[in-house]
Amino acid sequence: MMGIFNKLRNEFIDIIEWVDESKDTIVWKFPRYQNEIKMNAKLTVRESQMAVFMNEGTVADVFAPGMYTLTTQNMPILSTLRGWKYGFNSPFKADVFFVSTRQFVNQKWGTKNPIMLRDNEFGPVRLRAFGNYAFRVQDAGLFVKTIAATNPTFTVEDINEQLRNLAVSRGMDAIAESKIPVLDLAANYDEFSVFITDKIKSEFSELGLELTKFLIENISLPSEVEAALDKRSSMGIVGNLGAYAQFQAANAMEKSAENQASGGIMGAGLGAGFGASIGSQMGGIFQNNTVQGNSATQASSTPPPIPTVNTYHIAIDGQQTGPFPLEEIKNRIASNQVLRDTLVWSAGMPNWARADSVDELKALFSQTPPPLPGN
Repeated sequence: MMGIFNKLRNEFIDIIEWVDESKDTIVWKFPRYQNEIKMNAKLTVRESQMAVFMNEGTVADVFAPGMYTLTTQNMPILSTLRGWKYGFNSPFKADVFFVSTRQFVNQKWGTKNPIMLRDNEFGPVRLRAFGNYAFRVQDAGLFVKTIAATNPTFTVEDINEQLRNLAVSRGMDAIAESKIPVLDLAANYDEFSVFITDKIKSEFSELGLELTKFLIENISLPSEVEAALDKRSSMGIVGNLGAYAQFQAANAMEKSAENQASGGIMGAGLGAGFGASIGSQMGGIFQNNTVQGNSATQASSTPPPIPTVNTYHIAIDGQQTGPFPLEEIKNRIASNQVLRDTLVWSAGMPNWARADSVDELKALFSQTPPPLPGN
């Protein structure tokens, strides 16, 4: 009963149209009982749509936006395929597919895994890239024949994976072939986008599509490489420590002036004192920068002077011995080989003198314990 009702209901339907309420449908098949269409039926094709008639898997007539009364006159290909030599008014069978020709924008693409490239500065590096693209159907008959086939509904998601893979493959090939240094990639996003668009347009056309936009949003390095670059940038920013100190001093003087303006007499006194201090510091900074700049090469090419160590000659049993370094003198004092009244002499002393009269040696006697009682 239901089948008979559907057949009768469709017999009275003579308007063929598609009101697209979705955002991602590319192809929609017009439903009709046993695919029967009456002669003189009304076909409405709205803007951003195309209507494709198929007969037994073969693309027949394609209708652009407009309103049509279906007759053998405006269906020449279908009439030829069915062998109509005369204008029949009986129903005929055909598949009607509506194809959306509007742009499908903001389609995402990106690398699933890092792509290995060779950079002149960093050597082998791994890159990730992502962006978006836009496309539309350019040849409705070709798209239905080669991609959508007989599916009653075909959406963007049904083909997006294939288009994303195409974009990633050709896009990363273009980046690798350009041999642009990694640090300069961000300055060439627009050039890459144009180059990749031109490179893969033909492959979209083979599917009946037109690539209308291809954009690169970001090309990123691994986190550890980015961390190393951040450190390198920081070193470059604070590399001139003198200039950084000048900048800090100038800020301090500006804050001092603000405090002077708002702090009255006491604030003025403190600000003046602080300003004078900062001024002298800045003068020293400028001077140090000049001296450091002039002596940087000398400091790096000549070694510093060797530190001098005092040595002493010792008189033992009327004989001159030495010279001995201070550490040896200390050991001899500890072993009672050098006593307080032992005569010593060092460079710069006018005469021999008692050991306990020399300031440098006098302190060493206080570090040794006195003789044991009874000895």
